Amino acid sequence: MAVKYGKFELPTKIKVDESSRTATYARFIAEPFERGYGHTVGNALRRITLSSLEAPSIMSIRIEGVSHEYMAIDGIIEDMTHIVLNLKNALLRKLPTDDEIGSREPKVLSKTLDISADMLDKNNGQYTVTLKDLIGSSDFDIVNPELPIFNVTKPMVRKVDVKVAIGRGYVPSERHTAHEKGVDEILIDSAFSPIRLVNYFVENTRVGQDTDFDRLILEITTDGRISPEEALAFATQIGILHFQVFDQLKLHNLTFDHGEEELNTDRDALMAKLALRINEIELSVRSTNCLSGANIDTIAELVIMPESEMLKFRNFGKKSLNEIKSKLEEMGLSLGMDLARLGINRDNVKEIIAEYISEKAGMQQL
Repeated sequence: MAVKYGKFELPTKIKVDESSRTATYARFIAEPFERGYGHTVGNALRRITLSSLEAPSIMSIRIEGVSHEYMAIDGIIEDMTHIVLNLKNALLRKLPTDDEIGSREPKVLSKTLDISADMLDKNNGQYTVTLKDLIGSSDFDIVNPELPIFNVTKPMVRKVDVKVAIGRGYVPSERHTAHEKGVDEILIDSAFSPIRLVNYFVENTRVGQDTDFDRLILEITTDGRISPEEALAFATQIGILHFQVFDQLKLHNLTFDHGEEELNTDRDALMAKLALRINEIELSVRSTNCLSGANIDTIAELVIMPESEMLKFRNFGKKSLNEIKSKLEEMGLSLGMDLARLGINRDNVKEIIAEYISEKAGMQQL
């Protein structure tokens, strides 16, 4: 038996604040949620993101001729304790897939370091071994390849084995004993989590005349082993996986009122505005000519255009821009609108609007 529930306000798209976005930071905005759901969703995503995401990390190192982590090494300035501390800052990236057999098993990356006298002379008698010197070419991408690991002052040839695993959370070296420990292998604490910081904020937002709906703002900072977008996508799927466990308790199927008639009415009203010709709204001759010269014929082609591009049009200045923005505001529209929910983008806007106008003309003839 299906049980009908009332409509829940839900976001149709997750926005990303492009002005502050970097390779390791992103600010996501989702609205509207029903009152209280901003905290419900935001807190759940924050906890999952901080605790459950996976990435590669170094779990042990073996340097030929070094038997324990407190040992000084001839020809190397740092002792093993300092080398281990430096390795904890190593950042490696890899997304294991179903196609790779044993992709989650620890892998030993072997490299023979050959530091010649010529290399030392070119570097003022001291050669800095970086992370890329130790890892070399492998299945793992190096996020910080120039990370210094140790400094060599004498010519040497030594084999170095670095063991890398994929896991989650923070795993101290004592818990790595589940893996077979080799001779002279020095275990390292592993920080698998690629997340540096997650914050969320909830603000009020408007739906119609009501202003007590939730806007969820989620800020995610990673260390570069995954992107903020990947972090949010992975956390979402992990959350869904755990909620599915309780689906076995389902006694009735719920169906929800999506307000389809209201949505269709709103869509028609918006499409009617977007289909208006530029010469059908009261703009100055200068602004109308500028838009005509830019091959913009309808309001849809205008509103989908970002403000920054408008200023690139020939003979188009701030005065014309302010006039257009004011006119669009009167119509409940704005520049740079996202019309994806109507299936409209910059590539197909002319075609979609032409089809709509043709369809409306056909209906009027009937």
